[in-house]
Amino acid sequence: MNDNSNKKQNKGGRIPKTDPSIHRHVFRLTDEENAKFLSLFEGSGMPNKAKFIITQLFGNKMKSVQIDKGTVDFYMRLTSFHSQFRSIGVNYNQIVKLLYKSFSEKKASAYLYKLEKQTTEMVELFKKVLEITEEFDKKYLKK
Repeated sequence: MNDNSNKKQNKGGRIPKTDPSIHRHVFRLTDEENAKFLSLFEGSGMPNKAKFIITQLFGNKMKSVQIDKGTVDFYMRLTSFHSQFRSIGVNYNQIVKLLYKSFSEKKASAYLYKLEKQTTEMVELFKKVLEITEEFDKKYLKK
């Protein structure tokens, strides 16, 4: 009987931490401060607010990524425009082959002349797009 009382009974459960977080601090924020805090927290990508606050207090590096919807939209439209421009180039080569294959030399040259005028207009348009892109880059992306 004395032998059974000396054995420790296993209670189960989680193994206790060696250095538990037992100290608690409370602070209050105004509406404006809270909005700024929440925007910083959301931009940090941290899993919870406590880890975010500890990271800020003790100077650990924090990553913050800001996504500008206007820039993303501009980039998407520019990408789609560029893909359309490339597909026009592919179609251009196919048209030239078909012109020389289907028409006489004289008719093919006349159609090619018209196609060349349209291509010149398209090149001018593309130059304007490049200027707008460079202007956008200088104004909004190089901060």
